[in-house]
Amino acid sequence: MAERELLLGDEAVALGAIHSGISGAYGYPGTPSTELFEYIEGVAQQEGIHAVWSANEKVAYEEALGMSFAGKRAIISMKHVGLNVAADAFVNSGVTGVNGGLVLCVADDPGMHSSQNEQDSRFYAKFALVPCLEPADQQEAYDMSREAFELSERTKLPVVLRLVTRLAHSRSGVDTGDRRPKNQLNPPADTFNFTLLPTNARVMYDRLTRKQPELEADSNNSRWNPLVDGADRSRGILVNGIAWNYLAEVFGGAVPHPVLRVGQYPAPFGKIRSMLELVDELVVIEEGYPFLEEMIRGVAGVAGKRIRGKLDGTVPRCGEMTPTIVARSLGLAVAQGLAPTLETIPNRPPTLCPGCAHGDAFLVIRQALAAFGDVKMFSDIGCYTLGFYAPFNAIHSCVDMGASISMAAGAAHAGQHPCVAAIGDSTFGHSGMTGLMTAIRENVPFTVVILDNGTVAMTGTQKTMCTGDDLVKIVLGLGLDPEHLKIIEPHRARAAEQAAIISAEIDYRGTSVIIARRPCVQLKRKGA
Repeated sequence: MAERELLLGDEAVALGAIHSGISGAYGYPGTPSTELFEYIEGVAQQEGIHAVWSANEKVAYEEALGMSFAGKRAIISMKHVGLNVAADAFVNSGVTGVNGGLVLCVADDPGMHSSQNEQDSRFYAKFALVPCLEPADQQEAYDMSREAFELSERTKLPVVLRLVTRLAHSRSGVDTGDRRPKNQLNPPADTFNFTLLPTNARVMYDRLTRKQPELEADSNNSRWNPLVDGADRSRGILVNGIAWNYLAEVFGGAVPHPVLRVGQYPAPFGKIRSMLELVDELVVIEEGYPFLEEMIRGVAGVAGKRIRGKLDGTVPRCGEMTPTIVARSLGLAVAQGLAPTLETIPNRPPTLCPGCAHGDAFLVIRQALAAFGDVKMFSDIGCYTLGFYAPFNAIHSCVDMGASISMAAGAAHAGQHPCVAAIGDSTFGHSGMTGLMTAIRENVPFTVVILDNGTVAMTGTQKTMCTGDDLVKIVLGLGLDPEHLKIIEPHRARAAEQAAIISAEIDYRGTSVIIARRPCVQLKRKGA
């Protein structure tokens, strides 16, 4: 029986997956995707769903692909930069195809609210030659989640479901549907397509390319790509996903121009051609990169038609879309109440929580480094990245997960000394271990500080796999000389003593590791 629920976009996708009969949910926490997995995790036991956070996104994708191999349905969730980590498995899964339905939900972050970039995951779907769905609201997020599994099993391909921050983290009423039963265990009798030796892969890649006309026909006939005519054909407007909401808000819901909404990919070129035949000019309003606009423009544009969008400056190239931006891009007066934007709001950089161990750790590290002059410290992605700001001014790089260790090693190779890297326990488990293992093998003269606060703090205190005694065992298991593994509990009251320990390891012309161990204050507040 259908029910109505108030859900985040993340939660709507999660509930759609549950109602689609998934047997597994996989992911690595990362804003704005985290709540999707957490919703499933909260009901996993009663629903009979396997839901345990993975070490990183690549592991998560491969685990889900294994469940699909066995014939059952699975969903993977991650943020956009997480797909960079999972890309090897993801792109190749387009070639292998799937057995049980496999859906990858990626939450992009236009405007970089909590990310290093605002890359657009639609390009990954196009690159892998697999379908992509993009909802405009929470209801579509739920409905598309269900349809994605059907599409996956019909085409035998993984399906990407793209969210953006504003949709992932806003709530709306959602009408739910009936449940589908779970698939039975049903591994393939012939595993040819899952074994990507070149002889097999060539056959499977050819098969994937031959599916493309079918996928484009699906998009042209999809209910998620409606083309609605308008009385004023002087211009047509093409929008994707959530951008439709901003357009509708600008016009109060009744857009006078022809509008093509795109929510399913590959791009519906048949409907795009029909739109171009209707109008004198086309304005492309996309949340994300100028993905559709680039394809429509091609190399020489469209004869006799003016295409406007991000590439000619009509729409801002960077940042998150808003109703104000849409109105200005269309040359319309900004309605009262739509004017405020992020540009008019005072900048308030985030800060470490009061009592955070990282603040004391940076105090100790800076005291240790003081004797060595102006030392640049490599860092990584986590709460501790806030050490960049005053009053700490402690870190000088943050590129991608695990890069702190590898970049510090590279600087040491170049002759820089001292070289110090700071990385969190969860990020170390995600992708820092391989960098440290490589450095240990050649005894690179640098020091790695692992900030062990016992949790994945930045995304809501999820469990970490590398903490406490387990972290010590892992570091030693990578081959580090036990004489150069030191454990401290960072605290300003013992700063001089702890700084001396760090200084001694910096003086050592080989690889050393300092574990700065103190629980996250948010974890302590939760009583964990």
